[in-house]
Amino acid sequence: MTTSTRGAAKTPAVLVLEDGRTFRGRAYGAVGETFGEAVFSTGMTGYQETLTDPSYDRQIVVATAPQIGNTGWNDEDDESGRIWVSGYVVRDPARVPSNWRAKRSLDDELERQGVVGISGIDTRALTRHLRERGSMRAGIFSGEAVAAEPELLARVQAQPHMKGASLYEEVATKEAYVVPAVGPDGEAVPIGTAKFTVAAVDLGIKGMTPHRMAERGIEVHVLPATATADDIYAVNPDGVFFSNGPGDPATADGPVALMTAVLERRTPLFGICFGNQILGRALGFGTYKLKYGHRGINQPVQDRTTGKVEVTAHNHGFAVDAPLDQVSDTKFGRAEVSHVCLNDDVVEGLQLLDQPAFSVQYHPEAAAGPHDAAYLFDRFVSLMEGQRA
Repeated sequence: MTTSTRGAAKTPAVLVLEDGRTFRGRAYGAVGETFGEAVFSTGMTGYQETLTDPSYDRQIVVATAPQIGNTGWNDEDDESGRIWVSGYVVRDPARVPSNWRAKRSLDDELERQGVVGISGIDTRALTRHLRERGSMRAGIFSGEAVAAEPELLARVQAQPHMKGASLYEEVATKEAYVVPAVGPDGEAVPIGTAKFTVAAVDLGIKGMTPHRMAERGIEVHVLPATATADDIYAVNPDGVFFSNGPGDPATADGPVALMTAVLERRTPLFGICFGNQILGRALGFGTYKLKYGHRGINQPVQDRTTGKVEVTAHNHGFAVDAPLDQVSDTKFGRAEVSHVCLNDDVVEGLQLLDQPAFSVQYHPEAAAGPHDAAYLFDRFVSLMEGQRA
């Protein structure tokens, strides 16, 4: 991404898709150029959590909600230390934010972090195009970058595809750190005295995820994506967690080998999103790229173990290829699909029947909501309690 200084709101901008479709609007955030995979997110709120989710690395996110930026930007809701999206596309940005926690406008924060965006385009038409043609490479160009318009399509088409992209190490922490458990009084529990200890492999973890575990008395040791089995078991974990993350799971041979080592030791295991795809691969299933993916906070999923339907938060462009209608035999025992998306029958969860391991394709930490799937963290606690007993 390259950027120049911020321009006026009337600075022309253009979004160019790899199939030649273009949308003209105005610069939003930083002025310059950026490239990524164009995807759409259907959430009507929670844009700050979306923009700071590491799973959106190298993606240009289209907000389907027409009005974005109404609540501004605060210092509490970031899911990581920076904005990870490559670009942001909105229709009608708020002129003045209005929220008691807001510290600045969304426009100001995008500009501060050098994120190139575009506003004033027909995001409904763009979303329909992506639904029909699928997610695709794109570029946003504003200011002086627009002058090179005859060359822009060729530059977009020269960008790498998301399929085959290995990105999880780009976004993961480089150093291990600890999130202490939280006691009933809301205060942090001294390190080493928590009820449970979990080793969390960071493949693009969101900040709310270890917080949700800490609320349940779990001390979370967040480890880099390059962690080894020795690193995991050095913290004497009661359970192991594999996080969400960006890119193609078919490239994640390292995390698959690491999860295999955990499964061989029968340690309670929980994975979400990218972690679900890693579990699928470790069990011998394949993965594939969805046409346009699931992104937003309103996706209906059925938990097949209870029959309950939940409204859930998603951000994934790949899925596990596992049979929906049968129990599968794997080298770690029997496995089955535990959750399924009611919109398109995509696999949304896996569980082993002969040892304590399960995963879901969506985000149960659910910042900024909904919270229907928060019980999955309690299910993880139950697995660790059962193993200890």
